[in-house]
Amino acid sequence: MGGLRLLAVALTCCWWPQGCQAKTLRGSFSSAAARDGQGQSIGHFEFHGDHALLCVRINNIAVAVGKEAKLYLFQAQEWLQLQESSHAHSCSEKLSKAQLTMAMNQTEHNLTVSQIPSPQTWHVFYADKYTCEDGKEKPQVEDISFEMVLLNPDAEGNPCDHFSAGESGLHEFFFLLVLVYFVIACIYAQSLWQAIKKGGPMHMILKVLTTALLLQAGSALANYIHFSSYSKDGIGIPFMGSLAEFFDIASQIQMLYLLLSLCMGWTIVRMKKSQSRPLQWDSTPASTGIAVFIVVTQSILLLWEQFEDTSHHSYHSHHNLAGILLIVLRICLALSLGCGLYQIITVERSTLKREFYITFAKGCILWFLCHPGLACISVIFSDYQRDKVITIGVILCQSASMIILYRLFLSHSLYWEVSSLSSVTLPLTISSGHKSRPHF
Repeated sequence: MGGLRLLAVALTCCWWPQGCQAKTLRGSFSSAAARDGQGQSIGHFEFHGDHALLCVRINNIAVAVGKEAKLYLFQAQEWLQLQESSHAHSCSEKLSKAQLTMAMNQTEHNLTVSQIPSPQTWHVFYADKYTCEDGKEKPQVEDISFEMVLLNPDAEGNPCDHFSAGESGLHEFFFLLVLVYFVIACIYAQSLWQAIKKGGPMHMILKVLTTALLLQAGSALANYIHFSSYSKDGIGIPFMGSLAEFFDIASQIQMLYLLLSLCMGWTIVRMKKSQSRPLQWDSTPASTGIAVFIVVTQSILLLWEQFEDTSHHSYHSHHNLAGILLIVLRICLALSLGCGLYQIITVERSTLKREFYITFAKGCILWFLCHPGLACISVIFSDYQRDKVITIGVILCQSASMIILYRLFLSHSLYWEVSSLSSVTLPLTISSGHKSRPHF
C-alpha cells in the first residue's frame, strides 16, 4: 500500500498545474489577439452590490489612444445568448451589444458597476480599431501592458473586496475549519497517539486514517493562507493554492485505498472462502489488482480535472468530462460497497458484528456519495453559489465520515469486542507480519 501511495503522490507532484485565476490581473492588451471577431478575452468576475469597481492602469497612453483601445463588459447570460444566436452577428455588432464600455485614454481608469439586483458574472474583453478589420495581415503595433483590479463592495459598501460573489465566505469558512482542527488536536492528539503506539489489530487502520486527516488539515491550512493573502491583493499565494489541492488529492487517495482494502477483502474472500472462515483477508492478486486499478483511475481523473479547471478550489462543479467520470466512479464504488455489505449483514447472526458493519458502511457510503450528491443538489442554487455549496458541503460530509470511522475504531466498548473480529476481517492488519487465528 505504501508503494502505491508514493506512486500516486509522485505523479501528482510531477504533473501539478500551476495556473491561477486571480482578481488582480496583469498582462498585455494585444491587437493581434483581439482579431478573432470578438476581441481579446481578459477575464471574468462575479460582481454584486451597487458599488463594484473595475480599475485599470496602463503604461502607454499614446499607443492606447492611437489604437482607440476600449474595454467591453458583457453579462454572462447576454454573452452566451450572443454566442449561441442563430443570427450571424458581425464583429462590430457583437461589440456594440456590450452592457458597459470604457475608452482607455488615461493612465488609470475606474469603472463602477452598479445597480446589480443579484450577483452576476461579467466577461471583460479588449478591442481596438484593428479588431474588426477584414485584412488578414496582423497589425504591427505595440502591445499595452496593464494591471486590472476587480473589486466588490465590502460590508460597509466600499469597493475593497477582492472576492467574487462565488468566493465570498470561503476565507471565513477555512479560518473556522483550521480553528476546529486546532482545538480537536489539542484535545485528542495525545490519546490518539497513545492508541496508535499500542499497536493491536486496528493499528494500521488508525495510522492510515490519521494520515488522511492530517492531509485534510494541511489542505485547510494552505487554503486559509492562500485566501488570507488573496483578500489583501487579489492574487494570493498560488503555490499555497496548489499545495492545498495536492494535500486534498493525497488524502482522497489514502482514504480510497483504505476503504477499498477493507471492502475488497470482504468481497473477494466471500467469493473464494468456505463459510467456516468467510471474512478472513488474503492479499490475493485479484483483490490487490482491483484496488490498485481503482486508485490509479481516480488519481488520473483527479489530475485530469485539475488541468481542466486551474482555479484553486479542491472541489469543482463537474462541467468537464473528468469531473463527470469521477462522479460515476464514486457512485459505482458506493453501490458496490453497499451491495457487498448488505449481503454480509443479512447473513451475520452476531448483533455486535452486524452493528460494526452497518456503522462502517455508513462512514464509507457518506465518503463516496457526498460529492455526487452535493453536485446534484447544487443545481437548485444560483450559478455563483454552486462551487461554495460543493466545497463546503464535501468538506463537512467527509469530516463527518472520518468521525464515524474514528468512533468505530477507537470506541473502547466496541474496540475490544471486535478486536478478534478485526484480526481476521480487516485486511490492513497483514502488515503486522502474522495472521491471527479466527475466533468465530
